[in-house]
Amino acid sequence: MEEPMLEEIGEHGETVNKVKAGMPDEDMLVDIAELFKVFGDSTRTKILAALSVSECCVCCLSSVLNMSVSAVSHQLRILRQSKLVKTRREGKEIYYALDDEHIGEIFTTALEHVKEL
Repeated sequence: MEEPMLEEIGEHGETVNKVKAGMPDEDMLVDIAELFKVFGDSTRTKILAALSVSECCVCCLSSVLNMSVSAVSHQLRILRQSKLVKTRREGKEIYYALDDEHIGEIFTTALEHVKEL
């Protein structure tokens, strides 16, 4: 895309420079877009909602979401690869939880925003 001519920016030059200086770099913006793509699937959002309440095993999530274990496992794999979910082993059982407080904050913020609509 062509950059606007300086005359077109005119009195907005200071704002344009401020915004350009405050923008994350391109790679960071691509990573953010990828994060939101993962959040963009309703099944994964349901899993994140469940995990925001409590750590769960696949069987528990399968029951809560009324889905097959294999379908839940597939979505958990995507969430793990995206570093949104972490695991903990207890004996033969693997428990899933939100990776860190940021994931919970993103989910809570999104939920609050949707409630305002």
